Amino acid sequence: MRTRSRHVSIWMNEEEYRNLKSQARLAGMGVDPFIRNLVAGVQLRPRPPDEYAALLRELSAIGNNINQIAHWANAQKSIREAEIVEAAVLAREAWRLVKEKL
Repeated sequence: MRTRSRHVSIWMNEEEYRNLKSQARLAGMGVDPFIRNLVAGVQLRPRPPDEYAALLRELSAIGNNINQIAHWANAQKSIREAEIVEAAVLAREAWRLVKEKL
């Protein structure tokens, strides 16, 4: 049974329809949900490529490794704090750049 009781029909020329389908595809949606989201005021952005999720996981793993190294180095007193801070800053900057592109 349908949960929506109203139907809306609109006429488009071929170019408008191609553009609508293209934008919906970029957002990772079908045409109907895409239009409903637009009407609801949702700010739609293109769906990030699948590779971004893998990249974020890798960056997260790098950050975890840096934290483990920092913990070990602090316990062993064999690394300067400035080097640890520099590594953490670089990891945060990489994370920021990736998230900015999403």
